[in-house]
Amino acid sequence: MTRPVLATARARVELLPQVGGSIGRFVFDGRDVLRPAPEGATDALDVGCFPLVPFCNRIPGGRFSFEGREVTLAPNLAGHPHPLHGQGWRAAWTVTGLSDTRAVLTYDHAPSDWPWAYRAEQILVLSDEGLRIELSVTNTGTEPMPAGLGLHPYFAARPGETLKAGVDGVWMVDADVLPTTHHDGVWMRDWMAGAPTATDSLIDNCWTGFDGKAVLSAPGGTSTTIEASENCRWVHVYSPPGADFVCAEPTASRPDPFGEGETGIVALAPGETTSVWMTLKVA
Repeated sequence: MTRPVLATARARVELLPQVGGSIGRFVFDGRDVLRPAPEGATDALDVGCFPLVPFCNRIPGGRFSFEGREVTLAPNLAGHPHPLHGQGWRAAWTVTGLSDTRAVLTYDHAPSDWPWAYRAEQILVLSDEGLRIELSVTNTGTEPMPAGLGLHPYFAARPGETLKAGVDGVWMVDADVLPTTHHDGVWMRDWMAGAPTATDSLIDNCWTGFDGKAVLSAPGGTSTTIEASENCRWVHVYSPPGADFVCAEPTASRPDPFGEGETGIVALAPGETTSVWMTLKVA
């Protein structure tokens, strides 16, 4: 299937709307900024970036309550009992606008095990500075709906890659990658000072107090600056041992988004919209 393309003199973005409204490739000055998806990719887990809508990360057992309603979601990842990342990444999106440098993708969700109707929209704008993605969700139903959005970029890893990000703590996780306790300050990697992303043991944790800016750098190479909207107060770092990518995911809610404490989940009245944005600037 032909990939819709955005292009400037310096940059090119290939879209895979049928694969979770995802980005198949983002090239800047000849360098793959995001991990390129293979030809014929059909799973969002193989792409360069996909949207998290209407919630981020895992819901334990898929069970939660919201305004007196008990909800149970079906698993959406093989072999894993805890549904994650919402419905958008497992659905085909529609291209509702396309020019040389701007695309609009939409996804309409009808009530299912997630019992609320909504419309999700992505606006992608490419320039000679980089790429901006805005993700929004509108409650198209008749009752209040919970929401907490995010974006899931897979950055193509380079030798000696480091990540620097403004954070203040991290959530510890159990064997199912569900949050357990919050750890204040530095743990495993000092992202505030800048630290290597390559690892011998899995990093799959949500860092808190994110100030909306992170920088990926490699020795003698260009840097990628990630900036995110003010409501993205969490950044999830995913770096498996030996991987050819690293994920730094700005999110407006944390894992276990219906758990105790401040999770970032908001309640949308019928017709109300919430949004997040992320820019990727290459220098």
